[in-house]
Amino acid sequence: MSNRKKFDISAYFVVGPENTKGRPVEQIIKEAIEAGFTCVQIRSKIATARELIQLTDQAAQVIAKAGKSQDVTLLVNDRLDVVLAAKSQGIKVDGIHVGQWDIPVDVCRKYLGQEAIIGLSARTNEIFDYIRTEDTSQIDYFGVGPLHETMTKPDCGLDRDGKVVTRSFEEISKLVKLSKIPVVVGGGVKLTDIAPLAQTGAAGFFVVSAVSEADNPKQAAAELVKAWRLNSVIL
Repeated sequence: MSNRKKFDISAYFVVGPENTKGRPVEQIIKEAIEAGFTCVQIRSKIATARELIQLTDQAAQVIAKAGKSQDVTLLVNDRLDVVLAAKSQGIKVDGIHVGQWDIPVDVCRKYLGQEAIIGLSARTNEIFDYIRTEDTSQIDYFGVGPLHETMTKPDCGLDRDGKVVTRSFEEISKLVKLSKIPVVVGGGVKLTDIAPLAQTGAAGFFVVSAVSEADNPKQAAAELVKAWRLNSVIL
């Protein structure tokens, strides 16, 4: 079975060195996957290409040591060069996440092949039309948000006027119904958001600081995963 048919984005962790309060990225990833997170995305705007390759390698090793290489998806944000370099070094990285105005999905698919997982975030002000009209045959999931304004990514959700547009649970439910592929939701997600978010029909939630900046990342991650599983079962 290919990665594209069995990946799990129900508990999705985005992390880079600028988000961990100085703690090692690989340690935070270890705690997150031990707590039940199913997807890890390496994202950094400050790390060099070599540093990103190293972070990807460290993440892959942590996942492998936990015996979860077949269960936890490892992605890199935006950097096709990093994914290709990592793969050439034998690092098990499963794919890439790009924005609507980043490297085109068809280019990512061409270089990464049909087995790779490709996620896409669409611009907030265009997302309803985009999800309704976009050819999703080369995309595996949509990233949607923000649920709340977030300092982790201050430009998340900006519309044409430079204002942040957040998404209500009602809007997310509509997006999920419109989308032909799974939708994962993030942007300032907190523990109290998990129950209503699960009830929208979204495939999962993504977080950064809720885990990476927590005093006890493993406990914070476990609480989020438990809340998602409890509320998803009800659906």
